[in-house]
Amino acid sequence: MAVVVTPLNSALVVVYQAGLTALGAPIKRQKGLNYLRFEASEQAVHDAAHALFSLSQNPVLDVLYRKTFELTDE
Repeated sequence: MAVVVTPLNSALVVVYQAGLTALGAPIKRQKGLNYLRFEASEQAVHDAAHALFSLSQNPVLDVLYRKTFELTDE
């Protein structure tokens, strides 16, 4: 039985450091951007995240690229 893969959504999530706790541990926050072009390359998404956050005072800790697919039986 074949599976049909249908792309649904893609999102960029950037985890950044918003400061430090009293003990010196990083305070992590995240921002998301939904509905990216599904065919965007991973390199382009990574570069865009760093370009956007270069305008911020907060350092980027992680860049996540999430893609959602629907899997159905043919």
